[in-house]
Amino acid sequence: MRVLVAMSGGVDSSVAAALLVESGHEVVGATMKLWGGASDAGCCTVDDVEDARRVADQLGIAHRVFNFSEDFEARVVDPYVAAHAAGATPNPCIECNRHLKFRRFLDRAVKLRFDAVATGHHARVVNERGRWRLRRGADRAKDQSYVLSVLGQDQLGRVLLPVGHLTKAEVRTRAAELGLRTAAKPDSQEVCFISATGGRAAFLRERLSLHAGRVVDAASGADVGSVDALELVTVGQRRGLGGGATGGRSRRYALSVDTGASTVLVGSHDDLLTEQTALRDLTWVDGAAHQGSAVLAQVSAHGSAVPATFEGEGLRWSAPQRRVAPGQTVALYDGDAVVGAGLAA
Repeated sequence: MRVLVAMSGGVDSSVAAALLVESGHEVVGATMKLWGGASDAGCCTVDDVEDARRVADQLGIAHRVFNFSEDFEARVVDPYVAAHAAGATPNPCIECNRHLKFRRFLDRAVKLRFDAVATGHHARVVNERGRWRLRRGADRAKDQSYVLSVLGQDQLGRVLLPVGHLTKAEVRTRAAELGLRTAAKPDSQEVCFISATGGRAAFLRERLSLHAGRVVDAASGADVGSVDALELVTVGQRRGLGGGATGGRSRRYALSVDTGASTVLVGSHDDLLTEQTALRDLTWVDGAAHQGSAVLAQVSAHGSAVPATFEGEGLRWSAPQRRVAPGQTVALYDGDAVVGAGLAA
C-alpha cells in the first residue's frame, strides 16, 4: 500500500512512519507548512520541518513539504478570530483536522495516487461489519479521538493511525530503540499559532478591536465590575472579571458573553450548571444518532465523557453540568467509539 504520512516533526508521527515502513508499505513523509507567523509551540516551525526531514532520512523514505498556509489562514485562523469577536470560544485544532489534515492533505494524497494517509494521532480506526469506527486510543491519558470526532466514513476509510494501539511511553521507547531524533522531543501545545510569550490576548489584539464591557450579576441585574476585553472572556471563566469574580462573599462565573450589549453575565456555580446544551453543525461518523439515544459527551480534549441523552438538536445531561462555551466542540461517544460531534450553540 502507498501511504503518505503527515510528519509534524514530533515523536508520534515519526513512529507512525517507522511502523508503516516496518510493515512493508511504500511510505512517503510529508510535512504541512500551515502557520507562517511567529510560533514557539513546537509545531509548524522550521525546526519541526527539519526534524521531520531528518527522521525521514533515518527511515530511508522520501520527504515532502506542502504549503497550505493560505488555506490555514482562511479555514482556521480567520474563523478563530471571528468566533472570538462574536463572544464564542472556538477550537482551532479541530478545524485544522477538519479542513487541512483530513481534507486538503487527504485530497493531495489522492491526487498523488496514494492509497491512504497516516498520522500520529492516539486513536484507532477499525472496520466493523464493513463500516468504519473511530475508537479511543490505547493510552486514555493521551487519547485524541476528541479532536478527530468530525471525521466521517469517507475520511476514515483512507486513514491509518499506527500508534493508536500504543501508550505514549511505548511510542517513546520504540523511537529510542530506532534511534530517532524525536524520541525525547516534548509534546507541542495545542494551538500552534498562539505563542507562549504573547498568548491569546496578544494574538487577537493584532487582528481585531477588543472592547471593554460591563459585568452584570444575573440575580440582581446590578453592575458588579468590568472587563477590558469582552472578546477574551469564556463562559465558565472566574478570573479576570473585575469585581464580578467575587460578587461579595461567593465566587462568580461568566454565564454568557453578549458582545452586542457589551455585557458579561455572571452568577454562582449553581447558576453555571445546566441540564441541557444546544448543538449546531452536527457531523456523524456513520449516520445520525437516534432521538432519545444514550450517549457519552466530552466537551474538551482532556475532559471526561459524561452520560447524556441526544435530543435531536442538543443534549439533556443525566446530571447538571457546567455550561459549555458557545463554539466549543462536543464529541459524542458510544462506549469508546465516536458517534459524532457538534458545536455548542
